[in-house]
Amino acid sequence: MTFLDTVRRLAAAVDTTAICDVARDVRVMSPALRCRSAAPILCGPALTVRCRDDFLGVVQAIERAAPGDVLVVDGGGREAALAGELFARAALGKGLAGIIVDGGYRDMRFVATCPLPVYSRHVGPMAGTTVRPVTVGGTVSCGGVPVTAGDLVIADLDGIVVLDPADAEAQLTAAADVMAAEERVVERLDAGATLGDCVNVADHVARLTRGEPSKLSFTV
Repeated sequence: MTFLDTVRRLAAAVDTTAICDVARDVRVMSPALRCRSAAPILCGPALTVRCRDDFLGVVQAIERAAPGDVLVVDGGGREAALAGELFARAALGKGLAGIIVDGGYRDMRFVATCPLPVYSRHVGPMAGTTVRPVTVGGTVSCGGVPVTAGDLVIADLDGIVVLDPADAEAQLTAAADVMAAEERVVERLDAGATLGDCVNVADHVARLTRGEPSKLSFTV
């Protein structure tokens, strides 16, 4: 099993909230980047490109992209549409894991029902120009965080996070442990327990009141 196979398997069993719980320094993209398609869940290595009101670089990036890549477009947060229906169809055909554009996206009549995860900051009909070739790859800014080609990008209904590949497997494994603990809490709550029966609330508050270090944690 390859590294990407491993992290995709682990990512499929967790959500972004659990990842954030175990990695407080994880990069979280701005919630202004919203899912525009019918499929919010994605996981894959970033293929990055930087554009400003010109989408030729996005065309270049899609041509270069490999199956499973997440196309991450640094559009500077501007409103010009840097991609649309044809880009989503081309990405589907190549087996990309998704498209994230910190800029505009258009053609919602198709994109809204598209099975490819598509995120953007804006929706608008006016496309950018196609006269500025770019270099695909490297480090860009998307959703307010740096993203380097090869970083692991994970998205779901709660948002988009970016993981360093060197840390991803350990973070996802820890997130799976959090998910398992939460499942135990859910079972207890469904059986009539209170949060205080499942979390060290009283002890945590008492320690903090005494000025002692403490951490709120599960007890089940």
